[in-house]
Amino acid sequence: MKVILPVVILLAGCAVKLPERGRVAPDYPAQWQVAGTETSAPMSSWWRQFGDTTLNGLVEEALEKNHDLQAAAARMEQGRLRAAIAGAESLPQLNTSIEGNRQRNNFIGLPFPGASGVLTSRSESYRFSLSTSWELDLWGRIRSGHLAEVAESDAARTDFVATKLSLAAQTIKAWLRLTEARQQEDYAQVNVVLIGSTTKQMRVRYELGIQPALDLRLAEANLATAGARAEQWHAAREQAQRQLEVLLGRYPSGRLVEQTTLPELLPVVPVGLPSDLLIRRPDLNAARTRLLASDVRILQAQAELYPKISLTASGGTSSDELESLMNNNFSIWSLGANLFQPVFSGGRLRANVKMAKAKAAESVMQYRSVVLSAFSEVESALAMNGAYKEREARLASAEEKARGALRLAENRYERGVESFMTILDTQRRLIEIQSQRVAVRRIRLENRVNLHLALGGGFEDGGTQ
Repeated sequence: MKVILPVVILLAGCAVKLPERGRVAPDYPAQWQVAGTETSAPMSSWWRQFGDTTLNGLVEEALEKNHDLQAAAARMEQGRLRAAIAGAESLPQLNTSIEGNRQRNNFIGLPFPGASGVLTSRSESYRFSLSTSWELDLWGRIRSGHLAEVAESDAARTDFVATKLSLAAQTIKAWLRLTEARQQEDYAQVNVVLIGSTTKQMRVRYELGIQPALDLRLAEANLATAGARAEQWHAAREQAQRQLEVLLGRYPSGRLVEQTTLPELLPVVPVGLPSDLLIRRPDLNAARTRLLASDVRILQAQAELYPKISLTASGGTSSDELESLMNNNFSIWSLGANLFQPVFSGGRLRANVKMAKAKAAESVMQYRSVVLSAFSEVESALAMNGAYKEREARLASAEEKARGALRLAENRYERGVESFMTILDTQRRLIEIQSQRVAVRRIRLENRVNLHLALGGGFEDGGTQ
């Protein structure tokens, strides 16, 4: 003990330090590139702005019962427990034991030569001990390991939040695809009825001999195409139902009740400032926290190069009689200390230090990449919002004009100044425009979902819990 303690004091000043890092985030502008964006903080529970109680219930059900989210929660708990285990290493370890032994020996031919009897010897021994050991964490090996696990635990917690946000977005998108499929199928069925009525009229005119067979065959082909389109959207609807049910943790029975039309677009999204994104998005927080953990791992690896110093103590009693086990007259005790210094490991320990530094450098680049991807997601969603808005407006205008063209073509056909081919072509154009408009509305809504997800907003605290 007298030899070790001076060494401890001498080496206490050799503790390593974390590497100093400047700004690791890439450069970013003070404002978003898309002009006219609202810079207030993004809203929480933004999906409620759709004004649909069914959707709100679906999101809540997914957050409660989705199996992938439950697995993420289990991983978060594992991280917390690993941090607790690592922290326990810094505390003294206390152990107790109770031993009992009973022994019997047989001696043949003793104590006299020629004796034929068997002599038996019995003995008992009992021991109670209490021992403790404590490693002096002079170089921060244990402390840094604990800090690294705490950082990894925090990263797992933010990963869980990111998973919640992603699940909410996936649920909403699945609901939008289901609603689109239902609306597209309804449009297709209406067109089947419309084209079927036209085909029926053509068949009557053909049977009366006032309509050529070609016109009838074209009408029948148009009807068959419309029916195939309706079946296609019915299949898409069935698939979308089951995909949504899996997200909800339900059996994919295809029995969800759908909305009949897509909702109106949400108001303008407040996006905040680019600098706010680094704090708000959980995946960025997780990447930054893992960067911290990688830096602490460097300290841990460096500390492995220095001596490990442990203090030990034990005490107890030992007796041949159980009744005397707790008698102080039979007490025993010991105090000790040991120093363990790696001398030769084939370069393993120093290679571990270099490995930790390489992993830290990787974490820096990963963080910068994640940040750039996050900025790209926001900028893209903002830019595409305007493009989709303009496209939907143009399709609405085109649909109105196509309806007028169809009415005009029907009137001209009834007066005998237009061919039936014009009606079929006009009907086909109207159907295509209607389908495109619904699809663009769904894409535009999904883009809005992507924007909210990219901004990291979603729950009552802005997505940080």
